[in-house]
Amino acid sequence: MSNLISLTTTQLRQAADLKEKIEALNKELASILGASTPAPAKAPKKGGMSAAGRARVAAAQKARWAKIKAAKPAAKAPAKKRTMSAAAKAKLSAAAKARWAKIKAAGKKSL
Repeated sequence: MSNLISLTTTQLRQAADLKEKIEALNKELASILGASTPAPAKAPKKGGMSAAGRARVAAAQKARWAKIKAAKPAAKAPAKKRTMSAAAKAKLSAAAKARWAKIKAAGKKSL
């Protein structure tokens, strides 16, 4: 394609004439052989990406994300839920009842 730029206008015209002659001869040959006129060839699809190309892009993106995630400090694990023994619950309950009994007794004295 880059050599088309260096051609003169007369050379380009000659090339176009030759192409027209070739197409006319192809049509004549097809009619002699009894075949229908050949369908024009489809232009190749542009911009497509092969499966291998997609795989390379996906692998590169995964590597970028892994690098970003590795640079961040590790997320803090949620704190382990603590459980209380029955004895500790009973002790706290007794202390709360005693506190409330003391408060109620102080309130009755002030009346």
